[in-house]
Amino acid sequence: MLALENVGKRYRAGNWGVRGFTLSVPDGVVGLLGPNGAGKTTLMSMIATLTRPTEGRLTWDGKDVVADPESVRRRLGFLPQDFGVHGSLTAFEMLDYLARLKGVRSRAKVAETLERIGLHGVADRAVGGFSGGMRQRLGIAQALVADPDLLVVDEPTAGLDPEERVRFRNLLGEIGHGRLVLLSTHIVSDVEAVATAIAVMKEGRLVTFGTPEELLLAARGTAWEAVLPSQELERLRASLLVSTAVRKPDGVHVRLVAREAPVPLARPVEPTLEEAYLFFMRLSPAAS
Repeated sequence: MLALENVGKRYRAGNWGVRGFTLSVPDGVVGLLGPNGAGKTTLMSMIATLTRPTEGRLTWDGKDVVADPESVRRRLGFLPQDFGVHGSLTAFEMLDYLARLKGVRSRAKVAETLERIGLHGVADRAVGGFSGGMRQRLGIAQALVADPDLLVVDEPTAGLDPEERVRFRNLLGEIGHGRLVLLSTHIVSDVEAVATAIAVMKEGRLVTFGTPEELLLAARGTAWEAVLPSQELERLRASLLVSTAVRKPDGVHVRLVAREAPVPLARPVEPTLEEAYLFFMRLSPAAS
């Protein structure tokens, strides 16, 4: 169990990157969802023992992460937002090198890890020629090779094309059994398919935490559907929180997020997770 109690990080300029963050995180794939600049990377860096919190307490299975970082590092796998590669090395050579730095000296374990994440067929290829998705898979391989109990993955789908994004999400879902995988992202679809729980973050603070089903239930009654003339939509757009807008012969079919009917003849609909996220970020009391 990962537990954060009133965790905060203040920078030299005096501004807080994270403030008052309290959360207990069970095993599974847990999404940390929020816009760029929300403090996700700062929080991940504290969990990964790369930076110390200014205040609060952070424990992993009862061990203090700040007081005893080595006890956590031995059980930690980390994929940073920017995973650099040595382009002249093959995938096997690079993973073998990184595995040895983690104390893993079994070449069979390296080969097994490459097969597990789908790179066994290109193990002898130089990583300089890898696509973005293949590089991210290699990044996951180095994070997994020592069989960590805690896997921290920061914005892993940034820069991937749609097909690679889906493939990578599926991979995270597969490796999330029996361990805690923390996945930070600003893209709802990255966590929608694989996350067992989601923490929504804004301006360094926790807005809400729950399973996808719990978030959808909490946002029920805030999603609406309506058909508007194009001119009216343009006039009202600044005052409406529009989820989707599709132009059809009879007008623009829109889905809106609001606490009550935002336009005449709007009818309530079940929210999507994207709409629930918009609600928590823009309309919930915790976001203000």
